[in-house]
Amino acid sequence: MNWRPSSPTRVAGAGRPRRTETLDASRPVRYHPAVPSPTSPIERLRDSCLSLPEAYEKQSHGEPTFWVGKRMFATFADAANHHGGGRHAVWCKSDFVTQDLLVRSAPDRYYIPPYVGPSGWLGIYLDRRPSWKAVEERLQAAYLLVAPKRLAAALR
Repeated sequence: MNWRPSSPTRVAGAGRPRRTETLDASRPVRYHPAVPSPTSPIERLRDSCLSLPEAYEKQSHGEPTFWVGKRMFATFADAANHHGGGRHAVWCKSDFVTQDLLVRSAPDRYYIPPYVGPSGWLGIYLDRRPSWKAVEERLQAAYLLVAPKRLAAALR
């Protein structure tokens, strides 16, 4: 007899359900923490960066970085390693005036990141409910600093 349940179920001991599986609607499915959720900081950052013209992502120094042409404009600093220092963040290209202004005005949100901070880069913490509009404005400003003129003109 070929019996199939009308909705997907999980057999005891079968492990975690796959992302596409649904269980009983009254019980939420919890996914493994290593699988980023659609609202995780890296997913939101990725969506924001890759929406810019001809931007692309590649791994550099063990972290996702975002580029246009041959120049990097942002990198994700994961909380789980020494780049993030226990907090998710993004490092983005900036100028010294903007870096100084933002770090002095909101040190709980902005900081000077290690390694690249002395070159004018700006760190933005992505934990504690960041203003994603402000993050996207900083990412666009970073993009405009390194983008070729034809791409920068198209964005303005």
